[in-house]
Amino acid sequence: MKIAVFAGDGIGPEVTREAVRVLHALDLPGLELTEGLVGGVAYKAMGHPLPPETIAIARASDAILFGAVGDFDCDHLERHLRPEQAILGLRKEMGFFANLRPATVFQGLEDLTSLRPEVAREIDLLIVRELNGDVYFGEKGIRTLPDGRRQGWDMMSYAEDEVRRIAHVAFKAALGRKGRLCSVDKANVLETSQLWRDVMIEVSAEYPDVELSHMYVDNAAMQLVKNPGQFDVIVTGNLFGDILSDQASMCVGSIGLLASASLAEGTCGLYEPIHGSAPDIAGKGLANPMATILSAAMLLRHSFGLEAPAARIEAAVAKALADGIKGGDLGGSHGTVAIGDAVLERL
Repeated sequence: MKIAVFAGDGIGPEVTREAVRVLHALDLPGLELTEGLVGGVAYKAMGHPLPPETIAIARASDAILFGAVGDFDCDHLERHLRPEQAILGLRKEMGFFANLRPATVFQGLEDLTSLRPEVAREIDLLIVRELNGDVYFGEKGIRTLPDGRRQGWDMMSYAEDEVRRIAHVAFKAALGRKGRLCSVDKANVLETSQLWRDVMIEVSAEYPDVELSHMYVDNAAMQLVKNPGQFDVIVTGNLFGDILSDQASMCVGSIGLLASASLAEGTCGLYEPIHGSAPDIAGKGLANPMATILSAAMLLRHSFGLEAPAARIEAAVAKALADGIKGGDLGGSHGTVAIGDAVLERL
């Protein structure tokens, strides 16, 4: 079990350390952890946010546990050298095209969400986001128009095979849940979305046991706060998925509770909390490591098929929360290490 650990910047090392403690506590046979530099720390040490040495570690691993990247000191750099390029580069280098972001309200936290408790407690959904296409990876630039005005431009595009492969991931995920899949697009305006919708309908013929529906992204954003319990699995493109998954995090109480998996067509995957590097609290021991710990559970489940230890981790986190172990993001006073200790005790 070769796992690459890329802690990154800001609070990344702090929260990742607690997830590693949990992995070691499970006493799994053959566990090998190898650390590598990514983000701002990698740029400062090696001149690039994703150096070749880090890519080599990733390619030699079965799974990647990722912390966070982002460093205000690097904001002046050219875009290709900024810390955030580390995660984008890993997605491209490793072929991570499918992002899974589950969102569920933990029992007892209904009053801490941005929604009414009776609405929040119904949330149990999975967002499947395509990661390798859309405007994030399309051609882009800034040009000068004939009249001298500057114009920024970004190309949004999807090829049908890119849509088809993420569709299969989403339909299979729905089969393992409640059998409902909502495809989110903007087909009334964008040709890219029209192709997306057409291919989703084509693939649905292979999954007769899954109920497919469609929703425009603006309506989906509204429905996530109005009636989130209606959703089982949501599948959408890179840009829309980025926005909706962060919105979903606040519907369940805190961005510090949401884990994610980025999967390739093989078994290797990258697992990370969806929060950022939070440089304002870095090094203070205040960050909530639960999202990273839950990411480690997803790592065991998706890359190694280890359902039992993954479920143990999730149960330990749920029990800690039920017992009142909360970080500052949830209005509590427990620090990073204290939260890690509490999860380990309940493990």
